[in-house]
Amino acid sequence: MRILFMGTPDFAVPCLEKMIDNGYNVVAVVTQPDRPKGRKGELAPTPVKEAALRLGLPVLQPEKVRAQEALQELATYEADLLVTAAYGQLLPQRLLDMPRLGCVNVHASLLPRWRGGAPIHRAIIEGDAESGVTIMRMVMALDAGDMISRVVVPIDEADTAESLFQKLSVKGSDLLIETLPQIEAGTITETPQDEALVTFAPNLSRDDERIDWTKDARRLYNQVRGMNSWPVAFTTLDDKVMKIWQAKVIEEDSVPSKFEPGRVVTTTSDAIVIQCGRGTLALMEIQPSGKRRMPASDYLRGVKLAPGTRFGE
Repeated sequence: MRILFMGTPDFAVPCLEKMIDNGYNVVAVVTQPDRPKGRKGELAPTPVKEAALRLGLPVLQPEKVRAQEALQELATYEADLLVTAAYGQLLPQRLLDMPRLGCVNVHASLLPRWRGGAPIHRAIIEGDAESGVTIMRMVMALDAGDMISRVVVPIDEADTAESLFQKLSVKGSDLLIETLPQIEAGTITETPQDEALVTFAPNLSRDDERIDWTKDARRLYNQVRGMNSWPVAFTTLDDKVMKIWQAKVIEEDSVPSKFEPGRVVTTTSDAIVIQCGRGTLALMEIQPSGKRRMPASDYLRGVKLAPGTRFGE
């Protein structure tokens, strides 16, 4: 079985590695073009490209996979199956029709919940109790194909987007290796998604990152977790951005009394406690504008925050 693999971020790397480890014939790897990274803006390869080169596999990086020349080149590999994992571009019907066994996608959610580009972040932000990975048949509509297999992964109270990302990456690659023999043998069962249960996980915006202190403490705690370690939730202090890496719910049910949302209620040796729309939230790890990421205790040794100090606009 000749497999064409398409993926871009770290999430996709275990899928590629385990296919090779299990003897599958990956004839080529398609990933996004190198992009500028860091303050110097130097071009950096994608994690999947780095893995593919290490494994000695051909790498293709079309700017637009739907371009005529890209499709012609992909056709030369005569793939029996196309496997994608967080590739980052919608595939045209011509490409979906190329492989004899079709195209499948390793998607980091329990479909039909969280179709789209940020399913891991959205699951934590919305306080979901579980997530998982679904392998589905690819169609032209966004993450709307029939489901082939899935695995459920509980979301722990302390999970961040990063920790859940790592869990799902491993579970997804294991699920792929379990599913590939059934695809090759033609014994899979495909289940249509229930359209009544569909939710969408659009890519994150700057507004998603900004903390709105009028929301409940639990909601803001989930937002901080769901943005760690990228892109990181933020607030402002004296009109300067402060990123919030870790937080902790202190109270869930209290309503604003002495201080309005966004005001400092108190500081402790290791936390800044802020009033929310309901409850209070302790900032445990922060990153002031232009500074390194640090425990709140380090920050408080150099800065005194009086009760009533305003965070946010």
